[in-house]
Amino acid sequence: MKILITGVGDAYTARHFGSSALIEARDGYVLIDCPDPIHRVLREATEAAGWNVPATQINDIIITHLHGDHCNGLESFGFRRRFITDRDPDVPRPRIHTTPPVADLLWQRLSPAMGIRWGNDRPMQLKDYFDVHLIDPDHEAHIAGLIVRCRYTKHPVPTVGLLLNDGGAILGWSGDTPFEQAHIQWLDQARLIVHESNLGDAHTPIESLNALPDAMRTRIRLIHLPDDFDERTTDMRPLRPGEVLELS
Repeated sequence: MKILITGVGDAYTARHFGSSALIEARDGYVLIDCPDPIHRVLREATEAAGWNVPATQINDIIITHLHGDHCNGLESFGFRRRFITDRDPDVPRPRIHTTPPVADLLWQRLSPAMGIRWGNDRPMQLKDYFDVHLIDPDHEAHIAGLIVRCRYTKHPVPTVGLLLNDGGAILGWSGDTPFEQAHIQWLDQARLIVHESNLGDAHTPIESLNALPDAMRTRIRLIHLPDDFDERTTDMRPLRPGEVLELS
């Protein structure tokens, strides 16, 4: 499994794109979250890594929650793919994998811009742009050759962390979360953990991660940091846009 970090910022960043990643899996590419401007996000990260993966080659998107820094790119992603599928019906609609609470509100968020009449006698619907597949903590999901499990965090809106298994290694993705020992223990199954850290009650303070055992801290890479984060406050390394992580 190869993981390309496409964004490392938080909702207020003036330097980075929203925290996100592109996974090269056995059966295709999987995008974790979809910040705006997604086409630039992907171009800059893939060029930095020497990858050649335009959005048109990505058919699976996992949305952890509906805060804008994690999902605002869906509009342009969906519009762009719709232009392509109109010309070539063999091109699949992208699949969004998300939880029932997010799926229930997804079209409410997108429809003001995307619920237009597009050469039809009816307004467009979510199914005209995306295939939505539900994930939940009680069942494994199979996405592009990955076995994906999720767990709800205590973020203010419905949000999940992820465990992604390619059959050889497990990647842990904390999702947006305050510090929660049960969530840490769940993520501890992973060989590598991408964990957020930020200010406020909705996020994990770096001091809480610093207090974890050495054996766990060495497996954690940091994401979703404030722009003025002081790297001297921890021995865990922040991720960089365009960085590639490889697990086998």
